[in-house]
Amino acid sequence: MMSPNEVRPSPLPEAAARETHPHWLRRAAAGALVLGLGCAGLSAAGTFLVVPAHIRQADVIVVLGGDGPPRAAEAAALFQAGLAPRVLVSGDGDCRDIRDAMIARAVPRDAILLECASGSTYENAAFSGPLLAGLHARDAMLVTSWFHLRRALACMSHAAPWVRWIAAPAPPPPSQFGMLEYAVPIMKEYVKLNWYALHYGIVPYPATF
Repeated sequence: MMSPNEVRPSPLPEAAARETHPHWLRRAAAGALVLGLGCAGLSAAGTFLVVPAHIRQADVIVVLGGDGPPRAAEAAALFQAGLAPRVLVSGDGDCRDIRDAMIARAVPRDAILLECASGSTYENAAFSGPLLAGLHARDAMLVTSWFHLRRALACMSHAAPWVRWIAAPAPPPPSQFGMLEYAVPIMKEYVKLNWYALHYGIVPYPATF
């Protein structure tokens, strides 16, 4: 029995080390797992996210907001090539910035129609559908980031099934190292693909497009 005034000795350093090491090991293992999943996701992006471009004549080019500059450049190049007479820009964040970037690349202002109310890919499609119907569009080229195109095409086909959709991705980076720039949005895209399947019933199977 210890007396009331007796002080219990502090744990030996070795004992403390034995208590704390498992915590560090668990954290290191969790970190390694996350890193491994991230690397696997980036490596698989070319297989699961990319839709090959099939460029051909269309009634309208649809450009989605988000990663504005490369999307604006791709859409302007398609317009300048004479592949469509009209452009529809959809997205509340940067629709006017994309329009202005396209005008700076010699796309006429009166050829560009804006939809600046949508705040998600699902809304891009839902709000663009009536506008495409008003344009009597039967063939539409969809321009968005390469890693976003599969989900975007699925949403557009769901909202405007009468349109024949044409994949026109903004180009991917030239190498695997270039993909590191898009690491965060790529990993988010995997989550969003599953969320859209569960919440909206929109499942972009690899063979769909």
